[in-house]
Amino acid sequence: MNRLKKTFAAALALAMIASLCSCTETGSNSGHVNKNPEPSKPMYSEPNPTETDIGVTDTPPPTPTISPYDIYTEFTFFGSYVGNEKDYDNEIKELIAEKTGVMVNELWLEGQLAQEAVASIIASGNFPDFIDGGEYNVDLYENYCLIAWDDYLEMYPNLKSLYTDEEWDRFRMPDGHIYWANVFDNFYEKDTTTIHNASAFWIQARVLEWAGYPKIETLDEYFDLLERYADANPEMPDGSSVIPYTCICEDWRIFGLESAPMFLDGYPNDGCVIVNVDAGEDNPIVVDYNTTATARDYFRKLNEEYEKGYMDPDFSIQTYDEYTAKICSGRVLGMFDQYWDFYYNYSWVCNDTLYGTDGSKYTLSGIGCDYVPLGLVAEKGMDQQYHSYGGETNYASGIAITTSCYDPDLAFKFLNDLLSQEIHDLRFWGIEGQDYLIDEYGQYYRTEDMRALWSDPTYLMSHTCEYSYFPQWHGLSEDGINCRMPAEQPSEYLATLPDSLVDCFEAYGANNYVEFLGSVECETYPWYPLWSWSNSLTSTTSEGSTFMAMTECKHEWLPKVVIDYDFDASWEDYMRNYNECKPEVFLDAAQKEVESRLAG
Repeated sequence: MNRLKKTFAAALALAMIASLCSCTETGSNSGHVNKNPEPSKPMYSEPNPTETDIGVTDTPPPTPTISPYDIYTEFTFFGSYVGNEKDYDNEIKELIAEKTGVMVNELWLEGQLAQEAVASIIASGNFPDFIDGGEYNVDLYENYCLIAWDDYLEMYPNLKSLYTDEEWDRFRMPDGHIYWANVFDNFYEKDTTTIHNASAFWIQARVLEWAGYPKIETLDEYFDLLERYADANPEMPDGSSVIPYTCICEDWRIFGLESAPMFLDGYPNDGCVIVNVDAGEDNPIVVDYNTTATARDYFRKLNEEYEKGYMDPDFSIQTYDEYTAKICSGRVLGMFDQYWDFYYNYSWVCNDTLYGTDGSKYTLSGIGCDYVPLGLVAEKGMDQQYHSYGGETNYASGIAITTSCYDPDLAFKFLNDLLSQEIHDLRFWGIEGQDYLIDEYGQYYRTEDMRALWSDPTYLMSHTCEYSYFPQWHGLSEDGINCRMPAEQPSEYLATLPDSLVDCFEAYGANNYVEFLGSVECETYPWYPLWSWSNSLTSTTSEGSTFMAMTECKHEWLPKVVIDYDFDASWEDYMRNYNECKPEVFLDAAQKEVESRLAG
């Protein structure tokens, strides 16, 4: 039995500039290992000779017995996102290893930007077995770091079933091969979504309750409410001041500042442009949302809020960690963001016990600091499409297998095994009898004690193993009765909501986030979402270099536009610099991509 190889986490720490680095041996990041090995010790100890009345005798060493489940292959994974590593001695992680023959050690982004981390890994020449570089997957592809999926998809039906042949084709890179798969928004049988995981103007439930649960449709109504609430309730119970509105501009998360005009005009999240179908779906027209009248009105409104002191003065310079720390304090009343991007961090602290200035105890959920999404529009009465029914697949990112993986076949088999009903239940529901029960009708449910454990960070770290960035299903289980995800099982979803959210949803006649948001359900066009194309562009093409120049221009100028006391002059300067990037080169390419996808 081989000794435990050094994990990618340790190797990565040595070779990356700030906190990430290379592995010790190219192509040797995995190995067959025993559970909880101690390489410095033998598997058994030689007993010392024992002196007895008869004399000295040597007791022979016992013959070790090794279960076939004591050996598994250990792989490594790096995700270019903020996450929490599970404990090594993790109960469900061990069970999955027993059943699949594979254990994966996950390492997450820490102390670096995603682009820097991926660049450092590429420069090292040594990679984890699995990687999700986000929008920088294309860099891994261009540097020949990834293994093509095409042949393996034909070998593993669970994995292939995630997408139709047409959808798999959208993952193909210029050389004609598939190198990764996005693992989110895959629905088995039907969409069972209860959470809006995408962009919205978020607001704390307590703010709506304070105002009597009004209908909020426009930016003016939204900021008017935030202002009035902040004026009447300027402090948290601990004495810290509230922050009416903030956003994040760091790195690719500038979408939290720049992408709102697209939604305000009633369009879905194509990411890089508006695709106008007013003339019919056979005649789609690409429009630059950065230069519309709505964009100018939106940034003028942010400028006004900044001047009045209701917008976070540090929004343009704060790091993502600083941004999430503010949200996790409960001080932020509202922001524009994607649910997945902020709520993971908030969920860890929403029920922590805090203390007011008078010594009284409270929790953030208890005082109504949980967020709900608002689908604001430019003019009252407009339809909005913040929520995309059936999900949004990002074809430009996802999990990949690298050329350093010594056993690609086993790696692909593991991805396939994770989608089996048995392993999927272990990942997201847990162990039957310990984490959930089954009633007489075959429906899964949890007791209050079980739910309490699944909200306990210590329990989650030591017991649960979702492999959250690996292939997964939403929708129905194979039994047609239960949901793949507990958060989408109606009885479980409602049972886990804090009272403030239950009251808020009831006040608006909704049962969940999706119903509360109230987006119209429109046809999904062949080009949607177009950001799956723009996110894969590189500087090797004219449209790619133009798109990067446009993004850099927005990084530089949009914070200035919001902060400048002379908005009109600043906006004109911004537009002049923006137009110097020649956005028409990118827009023409986007138009061709839309037409190409429409033509199939």
